[in-house]
Amino acid sequence: MQSVDLGVTDVASATKKFFSRVLPIMLVMLVCNQLNRSNIGYAQDHLQADVGIGAAAYGFGAGLFFIAYALFELPSNVMMEKFGAKVWLARIMVSWGIVAFLMAFVQNETMFYVLRFLLGAAEAGFFPAVIFYFARWVPAGQRGRATALFIAGSSIAAALSGPIAGGLLTLDDTLGLHGWQWLFGVEGLLSVVVGIIVYFLLDARIQDARWLTAAEKTALSATIEAEDAAHTKAADGSKLNRWKMLLNPQILLLCLIYFSIQLSIYANTFWLPSIVKQIPGTTDLTVGFLSSIPWICAVVAMYFAGKLQDKARSKRPLLVVALLVAAAGTYSAAIASPVLALVFLAIAAMGFKSASPLFWTIPQSGLHPLVLAPAIAIINSIGNLGGFVAPFGFGIIKEQTGSVIPGLFALAAVSVLAAVLVYFLRERRSGTAAGTAADAEAKAPAGVLRESHA
Repeated sequence: MQSVDLGVTDVASATKKFFSRVLPIMLVMLVCNQLNRSNIGYAQDHLQADVGIGAAAYGFGAGLFFIAYALFELPSNVMMEKFGAKVWLARIMVSWGIVAFLMAFVQNETMFYVLRFLLGAAEAGFFPAVIFYFARWVPAGQRGRATALFIAGSSIAAALSGPIAGGLLTLDDTLGLHGWQWLFGVEGLLSVVVGIIVYFLLDARIQDARWLTAAEKTALSATIEAEDAAHTKAADGSKLNRWKMLLNPQILLLCLIYFSIQLSIYANTFWLPSIVKQIPGTTDLTVGFLSSIPWICAVVAMYFAGKLQDKARSKRPLLVVALLVAAAGTYSAAIASPVLALVFLAIAAMGFKSASPLFWTIPQSGLHPLVLAPAIAIINSIGNLGGFVAPFGFGIIKEQTGSVIPGLFALAAVSVLAAVLVYFLRERRSGTAAGTAADAEAKAPAGVLRESHA
């Protein structure tokens, strides 16, 4: 009994160290990621004035990033499994930083398209690699918290990106460069530097972590291995074809729901500054600060959603509420004045940003270990196509109608549809005996996403 207690204590201690040492590194990486993929939202008008990139071309280029992201996501994750998270995550950061830096020298639409595509290819695999990394380091009971904190970092990054972009844009004509060139150049070089540092700070395996004691390494490794064994108990893992397991309809359903969430996130990421500019008297700097308001509100909402998530036996009702809040806020923003639209978009952001961590707890805890990495990659890559559809669709709508209001109506409808789809989703639940878990696992088809009990 004493050895068991010591094991539990060691796991708790190791997990606490992970949260205090590794998670901050991941958050810094995510901040850099968000800055480089979304900074064109603040440079949009300047790119049109200096390079001649119109609304439709801007929307297509903004979305082209996600086409490349989807194409290269799964191969990137396969390579990550081969080379390890330490090497691959550092490689991803350095390569996307280089491409983001080159955006400072864009001269025409074609170059803009090519660099946006290359940026998506460079970033592909980043988010799934982090989620998979959590699954290899964090016990199942703490992964939801880790994922929520990590995703909250994207809202923090979005909140920071506005003031940072506004400040860099004011450097117009400094050293003969445009403000948007400073924006792309500085943020791109930042990612390269952070990527190099990450290589020396991040550990690929639990046994490599010098900041854990021998007892903590043993206990944490044993816990992760035991959880994996519980998932594979129903069948001989060596006989399972993980590519066939990926055909499970539940994974398609997860893709559709995540696609709708990403539509809202990236429509706001790339078009929020343009909506805020409709407020009379705004400048680049004030637009940057005002654009941060919805993301700050989202951070607060995600904090409280995380607390509710930890206590909830089922995540589905919380996810439905978050999606409906997003729909209500988006619809209200479409019919309100510019100032009130900013308020309602803040409410919408509280909904769709809270939906993201709530969503990821379902596949992360319920997917079979054999399909965890490729399934997360597929869900993320297909879902991220929303990042192509949203900015491109908004660009066409604005060029044809002069307004993005019809796009906001469409976003609200999609969020409602996603809320309906959630009720067809199976999930793992907590709070019942281990024997029930074994029974549920034994009855689950193909072992991909099981409605079982922890």
